[in-house]
Amino acid sequence: MATMTSLIGLINKIQRACTVLGDHGGEGLSLWEALPSVAVVGGQSSGKSSVLESVVGRDFLPRGSGIVTRRPLVLQLHKTEDGTHEYAEFLHLPRRRFTDFAAVRKEIADETDRITGKTKQISNIPIHLSIYSPNVVNLTLIDLPGLTKVAVEGQQESIVQDIENMVRTYVEKPNSIILAISPANQDIATSDAIKMAREVDPSGERTFGVVTKLDLMDKGTNAVDVLEGRQYRLQHPWVGIVNRSQADINRNVDMMAARRKEREYFETSPEYGHLAHKMGSEYLAKLLSQHLEQVIRQKIPSIIALINKTIDELNAELDRIGRPIAVDSGAQLYTILEMCRAFDKVFKEHLDGGRPGGDRIYGVFDHQLPAALKKLPFDRHLSLKNVQRIVTEADGYQPHLIAPEQGYRRLIEGSIGYFKGPAEASVDAVHFVLKELVRKSIAETEELKRFPTLSSDIATAANEALEKFRDESRKTVLRLVDMESSYLTVEFFRKIHFEPEKNPNGPPNPNRNGPPNMDSYTDNHLRKIGSNVSSYINMVCDTLKNTIPKAVVYCQVREAKRSLLNHFYVQVGRKEKEKLGAMLDEDPALMERRNQIAKRLELYKQARDDIDSVAWK
Repeated sequence: MATMTSLIGLINKIQRACTVLGDHGGEGLSLWEALPSVAVVGGQSSGKSSVLESVVGRDFLPRGSGIVTRRPLVLQLHKTEDGTHEYAEFLHLPRRRFTDFAAVRKEIADETDRITGKTKQISNIPIHLSIYSPNVVNLTLIDLPGLTKVAVEGQQESIVQDIENMVRTYVEKPNSIILAISPANQDIATSDAIKMAREVDPSGERTFGVVTKLDLMDKGTNAVDVLEGRQYRLQHPWVGIVNRSQADINRNVDMMAARRKEREYFETSPEYGHLAHKMGSEYLAKLLSQHLEQVIRQKIPSIIALINKTIDELNAELDRIGRPIAVDSGAQLYTILEMCRAFDKVFKEHLDGGRPGGDRIYGVFDHQLPAALKKLPFDRHLSLKNVQRIVTEADGYQPHLIAPEQGYRRLIEGSIGYFKGPAEASVDAVHFVLKELVRKSIAETEELKRFPTLSSDIATAANEALEKFRDESRKTVLRLVDMESSYLTVEFFRKIHFEPEKNPNGPPNPNRNGPPNMDSYTDNHLRKIGSNVSSYINMVCDTLKNTIPKAVVYCQVREAKRSLLNHFYVQVGRKEKEKLGAMLDEDPALMERRNQIAKRLELYKQARDDIDSVAWK
């Protein structure tokens, strides 16, 4: 079986390591909270400080009137070999050893003031102090602010409730052992500490009762009924303590001498002599240490289960944010390509419908392009006046003989030219959607979050490729428009030419099937030309409404899916090791996060191994 020293000392070591790494709070039960400790609870002037100093055997706590303990003090006692020097260490001063315990008292007061200021306010930020001495037992004690009933001058009205809430957060934890301190010269039924302990531990299985100031009771009275459990029963024995008197404190009586004086008091007391072997600060320290060892042993299975669960969570977190990268160029190149593939996968999911965003491209073709085509100024271009002007200008000095073919061509070419605007707008709209999807894909690629430089390089390369695709797409859609101008569909006009002109005033006149008199243009004739051109343009519009999306998808969307990072791959393959390393320069915050996780992971693994190594011997 493990010795008490090794097991409790190990728990102290793990708690201290947890504190250094900040693993003592947050969501769920932390390892620090899972490890048992002793919370010291009592009202103001109940003798808490004297009890702690008696257990430690040193005078090291600040003293005064009112609220002296204004921050929790996590006190870890480490038993050292006989003959070794005593010293203390603060967590906030890790490389400084205190051998002068008056300096320890001053540092506690100064560190309290650093957080609360030189006021009477309190703070729930604990001070962590470790004391190494051959005169202590291995133990973790938490000294809490004294419970009070009224606020004094300089304190907020809420301080009574604030102190109670702070104390409650420590004592209500299931792994907390409660050391309830009550002065003997007050009625135990009104004890603040016992009242709090009864609320959070009604069965009393976690509570140890301590009665202080036995030597200050009125003559003829004693606390035997309390100490023997007849007045208020706990599952654990009550312990009586005799504190140093104010005169002893003023004369700086040594704590070891105070312990001897306390033993003599109980051994020679007619009221408490029969209980002397179960009284005093030395007995209290051993009792708490033995009980703490038993509780730790009982909690080992749940502690190990929590450690294993946390190790799995930390490993999963490391996998999520990425493990450290190897330093050789081959591994770096592989990592870069893996990051690119991960980004490319997310980008394609956006386009193919696995993620939102790709549907906006269809929106360009189904809504934006048709709306733009409808807004083209064909009515103005094919107005009666403009048709007459263009046909006349096309004839020049020699009027046309049969039909104004040049006028038709100019009207059609001018109309078709308007299609270039919507065509280019479609290209630009799809380009904007693709750029936005690149941005979203980089943000959503978890693997890239740790590499801001690589993310920027990929974004730059992808956007450069999209620019090339856009240029090619613009050329293609403009060619489509130009092709419609370069060769007109003859059959359309032949069909129009052979359609007889309808006479609304009577039956068809055979003499009017031929060409009209072209020396002068009637309004009806000009309207007919405009109508014919409009019909042809509508046919072209329907064609382009189908072919422009095909061209855009072929030149931009298809190429983005096929070769978005092809040029980037070629460039990366030519880079030297130093430049590859620069691309994998991580976000400092993420590197710090990984280091913290790695340290916590090492702490938990070491804690598991250490507990396993000593718990079952």
